[in-house]
Amino acid sequence: MRIKRALKWSAGAIALAAVSAFAIAYWRSSNACDDPGTFAPGTPMKAIVYCDDGGPEVLTVATIEKPAPADNQLLIKVRAVGVNPFDWHYMRGTPYVMRLDGGLRKPSSIRLGVDYAGTVEAVGKSVTTFKPGDEVFGGRNGALAEYLTVLEEGAVVPKPANVTFEQAASVGIAGITALQALRDRGQLQRGQKVLILDNVGNRSLADFRRVLKPEGKYVLIGGGGPEDHRWIGPLGRVVQTLLLSPFVSQDVGMFLSDLNKADLAVLCDLMEAGQVTPVIDRRYPFDKAADAIRYLETGRARSKVVVTAG
Repeated sequence: MRIKRALKWSAGAIALAAVSAFAIAYWRSSNACDDPGTFAPGTPMKAIVYCDDGGPEVLTVATIEKPAPADNQLLIKVRAVGVNPFDWHYMRGTPYVMRLDGGLRKPSSIRLGVDYAGTVEAVGKSVTTFKPGDEVFGGRNGALAEYLTVLEEGAVVPKPANVTFEQAASVGIAGITALQALRDRGQLQRGQKVLILDNVGNRSLADFRRVLKPEGKYVLIGGGGPEDHRWIGPLGRVVQTLLLSPFVSQDVGMFLSDLNKADLAVLCDLMEAGQVTPVIDRRYPFDKAADAIRYLETGRARSKVVVTAG
């Protein structure tokens, strides 16, 4: 009896401690917006920032410190940035489960954007494969800014001469996801037919299964809108897919992409050879980045949405 009582008290104490720790972490969470020095730079540049989670209205154009490249980094003058659902997920902090990593009460990082294209302005003393004036594209958090620094060995490659900065900025996340999903997860072979690589997720699994051959493959890579399943987002469909997969003849599964240098080089070669041509739906000026995200959230974009930065 005493043991049971002790276990009950122990479980209660652990639960209380966990709730208390969560509450303390929630209310003590902060970001760079809380530092007065963030918006009083010595060497200024413009960037899109957001101090709190929310819709596009939380995005502002702010003046912050221009970065300087470390020995193994490039300083890039950003010319264009492609926007993605990835961006509004972080902007809104949804699904809420993401806040365990991205900040409980407010975003831990105040910068937005990943896909970019631009010109190398300066290089660190250890850099050997790039030089000032090179045109490049790649992926880096905080890309919605006038300048950014990236590692020489990071996700950055030369831009093909036959595509514009806007086109190059549109292929990072989308192109890598399509490439890896078809090549690696789908294991696509010459002669096979492709009907659905699902990057929207607005139909049921039953709908997809009806149009697949018995030995077909269904690859889910995301989907949903800003108001869908706020707590777990597309994870609900992932769970459904995993539960269904042992009981059907088709190969159904989830896929997460990895933005890396090697596959960006593959996309570079495909664009240079004219085998892949990026298509842009709309372009927005830098100070209208919030409108670009707002349009993307409607789900009506027929191709890529790009913010021009200079």
